Parts: sequence; C-alpha cells; structure tokens
Amino acid sequence: MNRMLKATAVAALCSTVAGTGYVGVAQAAGHVGGSARTTVQVNHAGHRGHADSFVGEKRIRVEGHSVNVSCSGRQTGHKPVVMLVAGYGDGLDAMADLQKTLSAKNRVCSYDRLGEGKSDKPEGPQSLKDTGRILTGVIDRVAGDSPVVLAGHSLGGLIAGRYAPEHRDRVKGLVLMDATSPTMTADITREIPANATGDSADLRAGTVATMRGENQENLATPDGPVRSAGWIPTEVLRHGQQYLAEFPTYGPAIEAGWTRAQYKWAAISHRSTVRVAEDSGHYIYVDRKDMAVESIQRVAAEVTQQNSGRWGHAGR
Repeated sequence: MNRMLKATAVAALCSTVAGTGYVGVAQAAGHVGGSARTTVQVNHAGHRGHADSFVGEKRIRVEGHSVNVSCSGRQTGHKPVVMLVAGYGDGLDAMADLQKTLSAKNRVCSYDRLGEGKSDKPEGPQSLKDTGRILTGVIDRVAGDSPVVLAGHSLGGLIAGRYAPEHRDRVKGLVLMDATSPTMTADITREIPANATGDSADLRAGTVATMRGENQENLATPDGPVRSAGWIPTEVLRHGQQYLAEFPTYGPAIEAGWTRAQYKWAAISHRSTVRVAEDSGHYIYVDRKDMAVESIQRVAAEVTQQNSGRWGHAGR
C-alpha cells in the first residue's frame, strides 16, 4: 500500500500510531516549516478583562503549565479574536501561513496544546475538560472580554466543537475544517470489521487506541453527541478529494463515514453551513487556503456585526 496514502488516512482519522512509521500528512507533504519567532516566558494572570496585545510567540502559564502561544494582527473595534486550533501532531507552526493571512483583517492567535510543539508535556491522562481548561486560559490571556471565533482542523475541530457549547459566553463563531468525527470510535469499528487484517487492522486498532488516549497528548476523546452552541454562525468545511476511498477494501465506507460526520457537526448551530473544499485533501487550510480564509473571515464579519449591534443597542 502507498505509504503516503496510509499516512494521510491515519492523519485524517486521528491515528498517530507509535512504531508504525506513519507521519502527519502535512509533515509528509513538506507543508510545515520552522519558526524563527522569539519566545518569552511570562506568567498567566488567570483572569479575564484586558487582553495581552503581544505579537509573536510567548510562553504563558496556564493551569501550572507552560503553553506556547502565537498572535498576529491588532484587535480593533468590535471584531472578534480568531483562535486557530490545530490537529493531532501539529504545533502552531502548521497554521502559521493561515494565521499570517488572516491577521490582515483580524487579531489571530494559535497555541500548542500540551504534548504538542513547544508546550509542556502532559503529566498524565487528559480529558476534553482538561484540554478545554488550557484553551480557556489561552483565550483569557489573548482575547480578554472580546468575542472569539474558533477555527479548528481535524482533532482541533473536534476540540472546538466540544468546547463551543460549553462556552457560549466566549465563543461567538465557529469554523470546523475536516473535523474528526464526534463518533470516531463507533465509525471506524463499524466501517472496518474486527476480523480485518493488514493495513486495515492497523488503522482500526490505531484509531481506537488514539481516541482512547494513547497519543502524545495523552488526550482521550470518547464518542458523544453533538451539542448545540445556539445560533452562532458556523461553517463546516469537508475535503473534496475522495482520497480515503482509495484505502484498500474498506475505503469507500471510511470515506462515506467521514462525510456523514461533517454533517453531524452541522447540528452544532442553527446557523451552520457545510461547504465542500474541492481539490482538497484533509489539510484544507493548505490545499484550499483561500476557502479556509474566506470561511473564517465571513464568520468573523458576522460576529463583528452582531457585537457592534449589541454595544450600539446598549448605548442607547
């Protein structure tokens, strides 16, 4: 089987399988570059209000951990802060080009989750609540009381999708880019039977193990329903290249399951739209950066309009 296809399928299904030689697709394709930005150690104040307006990278203290954060652009008027959330195996550098482009119109930040990039390694098992507390600490620091648009890719999309309904006071817009299925374990065990062999068996076992928490973040992501985040503007982007269908034997079922998952995520908001990124594989923000930028800017513009109206009404 083609190694790049295996790597791409594993990356898409959030399976970082130790010892198999699989690598993240962005790394394999040569999309992720190094960072020359300066890092500075600072302490996290642990409160909302005034946002830190730094530009570049900083390491901040969140929940007793050093977390690497990058911000670009200036916060102006009633615009939201855009927070980028990368997928498994990707540090903030993976989304640096997207961040730079978006920062022409918005303040944009990204961060390394525990176990990724330059942030601390987790001290033990992590739950979605644990990683959510880290995200809250980062948002408190870089956004203060400003509204936030979360834009997540792959596992980052799943994290954003789980986080938004629990934080409606902060998250006012959402963009999910080929987000990991909210029922990934059930999907993969249905699509690849227990008696599968070879690469298919490896993909099934690796995905189940990863969702159980056997990954570099020690993060368990159990299946669960998609909860509502209300009426926030939401765009769900799914890949258009049917590359998962090329996986031997079970590929068409895996591809169909992935597509269904994206429509499951659309239930997160009464104002959601699903868009197909034609000519794109899993890394939509690389293959179709234009589409990712347009979706994030469109959602951010809606949030700006709503925020402006809210403050305008309050002042009358």
